[in-house]
Amino acid sequence: MDSFKFSISENELVALPSGALWWPSQSLLCVSDLHFGKSNRLARKGQSWIPPYENQDTLLRLEKDLKTTKARMIICLGDSFDDNEGDRFLPKDEILWIRKMQEGKEWIWISGNHDPSPKALGGSFVQSIEIGKINFQHIANTKESYEISGHYHPKIKLRLKGQSFTKACFLIDDNRVIMPAYGTYTGGLYCNREPLRSIMQTKAIAIMTGKEVYPVPISKAN
Repeated sequence: MDSFKFSISENELVALPSGALWWPSQSLLCVSDLHFGKSNRLARKGQSWIPPYENQDTLLRLEKDLKTTKARMIICLGDSFDDNEGDRFLPKDEILWIRKMQEGKEWIWISGNHDPSPKALGGSFVQSIEIGKINFQHIANTKESYEISGHYHPKIKLRLKGQSFTKACFLIDDNRVIMPAYGTYTGGLYCNREPLRSIMQTKAIAIMTGKEVYPVPISKAN
């Protein structure tokens, strides 16, 4: 499937293959855990072992999703930068790229555990925001009635025809969504491990990302 539609608090949302979440009635696109600057952070610590192209790859996918949806509001759901200094080391062309995408849009950066402080990159910077009875914040809070969060980089491992494969995934139940990491070179936590198993309802499903999206009951994950 090229997308997966579902509802939370009577609001129709759409999980996209890229790992972005689209809310048509609000013209809102949500992405989580971009982790801009991971290769740069590793290089600053003398641990450069991944190609320094993850920002460009992430920005290309985000630009494509923005053009496809024509979203007027964008929420970056925390850990947009791999560390709190990450914005200072973005190349000038990438800063200009981000600002170009921000033009004419309401752009909201939500604080994450990797990047808790405001960044000078346009848009607004908040701890959380509530829209249409749904709360957007970086880390899940089971006290919230309806919630969209990130942080855990959920992934699912399945076995098919004797072969196993792993994909990043959305986790969805009646009350909440935990978003996959949108950034390139991000690891993940298997969806049937703690604390994800305790956070999500037993009937929760995983929506696999990739070229297409596929819903899978978490109970079927390896």
